[in-house]
Amino acid sequence: MLSEHENNQNKITGVILAGGLAKRMNNQDKGLINYNKQPLVTYAITALSTITKHILINANRNREAYLSFGFPVIADQTEDFQGPLAGILTAMLNTDADILLIAPCDSPLIKGEHLQKILTALTENDVDVAVAFDGKRLHPIFLALRRSLKNNLQDYLDSGQRKVLNWLNQQNMIKVNFEDEPEIFVNINTLTELAELEEFMPSP
Repeated sequence: MLSEHENNQNKITGVILAGGLAKRMNNQDKGLINYNKQPLVTYAITALSTITKHILINANRNREAYLSFGFPVIADQTEDFQGPLAGILTAMLNTDADILLIAPCDSPLIKGEHLQKILTALTENDVDVAVAFDGKRLHPIFLALRRSLKNNLQDYLDSGQRKVLNWLNQQNMIKVNFEDEPEIFVNINTLTELAELEEFMPSP
């Protein structure tokens, strides 16, 4: 956990991405679906809350339901669901923090220590982005990045591009190695996956 001095120096905002359409879950709002009797979004809130008290929830539906968790809710600047980068840009426009720490709403195995590892990789290296890597592939919406990339990201989206990896690969980026525990990045895309995860990873 960052010391108070480091928090003041770097100003960190946690961002939870909950703005997708969840087409494979019959368009249900994934962050509000229960996993082990708790809404999925609460796992991201718990993890981020160990690092910063400043958290934004990026959601394009069910604003009142997300507000009930006690944090500001921000919708994308556009109404056509442009993907995770649109949510990240929205967060950049709604904070004065130097650093944003990003997590999705649908990965309940992620813990604060994992997000801290990503954040530390950013702050201890001369980079603009730190992204989770499981030894085989990047997990591009588990990341820490600097708000100074705001104009760069705006230009990328304005050009009609949406792919997260393409944008990340254009940045001064470091991969954060989690090859010893790749399972923490499991995300829930269907109700079947939800049931399977609950069966094999029961709550403590």
